[in-house]
Amino acid sequence: MSTETAPAPVPAATGIIDLPADRFMDREEGWLRFNQRVLELAEDEDIPLLERTRFLAIFSSNLDEFFMVRIAGLKRRVATGLSVALSSGHQPRALLERLSEVTHELMLRHAACFEKSVTPALREAGIRIVRWSELEGDEREYLRGYFGRSVYPLVTPFAVDSAHPFPYVSGRSLNLAVTVRDPRDGRRMFARVKVPSSLPRFFELTSHGGSRFVPVEDIIAAHLPQLFEGMEIVEHHAFRVTRNADLEVDEDETDDLVTSLENELLRRRFGPLVRLEVEQDISAEALAILTEELGAEEEEIYRVPGPLNLAGLAQIADLDRPELHYPPMVPVEPRALTSGDLFAAIREREVLVHHPYESFATTTERFLALAASDPEVVAIKQTLYRTSGDSPIVESLIEAARAGKEVVVLVEIKARFDEQNNIQWARKLEQAGCHVVYGVVGLKTHCKLSMVIRRDDDGTLRRYCHVGTGNYNPSTARIYEDLGLFSAATEVGEDVSGLFNSLTGFSRKKHYRRLLVAPGALRKALLGQIAGEIDNALKGDPAHIRIKVNSLVDQEIVDALYRASQAGVKVDLWVRGSCVLRAGVPGLSENIRVRSVLGRFLEHSRIFVFANGWRPQVWIGSADLMPRNLDRRVEALVRIADGEQCHRLIDLMDRAMSDDTSTWRLQPDGTWDRVTRDEEGRPLTDIQDHLRNSRPGRAVEV
Repeated sequence: MSTETAPAPVPAATGIIDLPADRFMDREEGWLRFNQRVLELAEDEDIPLLERTRFLAIFSSNLDEFFMVRIAGLKRRVATGLSVALSSGHQPRALLERLSEVTHELMLRHAACFEKSVTPALREAGIRIVRWSELEGDEREYLRGYFGRSVYPLVTPFAVDSAHPFPYVSGRSLNLAVTVRDPRDGRRMFARVKVPSSLPRFFELTSHGGSRFVPVEDIIAAHLPQLFEGMEIVEHHAFRVTRNADLEVDEDETDDLVTSLENELLRRRFGPLVRLEVEQDISAEALAILTEELGAEEEEIYRVPGPLNLAGLAQIADLDRPELHYPPMVPVEPRALTSGDLFAAIREREVLVHHPYESFATTTERFLALAASDPEVVAIKQTLYRTSGDSPIVESLIEAARAGKEVVVLVEIKARFDEQNNIQWARKLEQAGCHVVYGVVGLKTHCKLSMVIRRDDDGTLRRYCHVGTGNYNPSTARIYEDLGLFSAATEVGEDVSGLFNSLTGFSRKKHYRRLLVAPGALRKALLGQIAGEIDNALKGDPAHIRIKVNSLVDQEIVDALYRASQAGVKVDLWVRGSCVLRAGVPGLSENIRVRSVLGRFLEHSRIFVFANGWRPQVWIGSADLMPRNLDRRVEALVRIADGEQCHRLIDLMDRAMSDDTSTWRLQPDGTWDRVTRDEEGRPLTDIQDHLRNSRPGRAVEV
């Protein structure tokens, strides 16, 4: 049986009109609007204070990555002369100017939220972020000792003159631009001081009650006379550079992917500049030197109130002040797994788990830990895209290999910003005796698969599989919303075995029974499912498409959804991040609704539901609706076969789309309206709170 479904032809007499040229919104600006929604959470005074602080940090970190990857990619297009208009109609240069305008606006809004809203609220709660000028005398004295012991040995001033060229400034480093004067001849000179990355972003003082935090650059700035002894300090200003961090490794031209990738990682620190952040009060002279020496263009310069690098606010957001955080949540163990024998439970019935509401530790981690220690388990196959620094998943795989089991691990070493971490894990796994492979040339392996081969009581070998939507990462599993299916069904085992064979050997398998796999079949199958809904709508049968993804930017899929809307198919889209589809446009998409949910947990699962007449088909998996996921990655969706589990996921989708649920709602003009209250001013349902408070099962400590 094949999961490849040929797209059904759309009958001519459907009333479907030609699609307008401006039907796609810009993907990059759509991503910025997602980060704006993160900022709106930081601005929301109904959210616990330290969680608002964390959203400020997330916004800043997100924006760094946006510049390092998305802006860098656009700049590369401009530099190489690729002036072809993007799908939104923008030329790359015009789009860069537009994104610069939006980003300047958001960065100033972010700084204002920090300075005028969050900082005063923190102060009222006894948490103060203080600058050097606000410190008491005894605090300054204490910090002088701290500087001498823990900072001075790490700091190196770099002069800039005819004998000392301007030093290289690494990406995302925090620096001080310092101007000094020689008292002997009055000559002014420029220097750069890097803030050591090994230091905490803020130094905590507790000498006057409560928590007082000093930006580390203030401590260094106060001691510049020690670094430039005999010189007069004229001025100093913090600045920060963001650089292109995309890696370029030609897998067809390298014999050793790991070594090539390590070399490219070293070069990442020296990529071209894409953003220069400076404090708002920087002098024209100091800025002119930075601009010239760093080669920054005007639109790449961002003047913001200090302190810079507010991603470091995560340090303060982690403070142990329970009353300033979301109420604690203890995940539950799914009722189906409370009997004790995990493998027996999975044999009896497929188990669908929903993290973080249901425990990752007592489901996925336990699955692999039991497999490692069970003498009846003979082999384990596992994909790893991202995992935590102290991963019990990896430790279980190592334990299994040391126990003599056959362990095959596919480590995706090209997972962006986790490359070095994954290389280290791969080597550790190899040293323990695991068979480590690095996937398929030219593709990233993004699917989330685990398979345990066990000899059951009757002596037969049975495959126990897990297919998930999220990474095998215990740390993020506490805050990422994801789904996973445990199955001992024969067809799932055969499918997962076949996919692993494709990943580790030479196989072009495309035909599966319960899986949809990219890049071979997923795009075609999804287009076929959408075409089937169009067909059903025209016949008068139930026709409804429900999709939950992180991003919706694939033009072919978007056009298919437009066609479905024009044919009368109801389309409900739950999109966390970037969405290029225009919703609710008369004649184009009046049957399409788009919602976004952001909050305590990062919505990360992918769900695809097709009414399929009277027989709903429900899929979960790893793929977003982006060209890279459908065409350049190995992705897997698994079909949910249990009727009750299908109903559970359909109910989840309908609840998110309900007008009684608090969401952001995409408008026809591309703006997102946050709706949190009804017409009478009563709070709408927070879907994450609802799920947190309505979990069947047994609570477990993790």
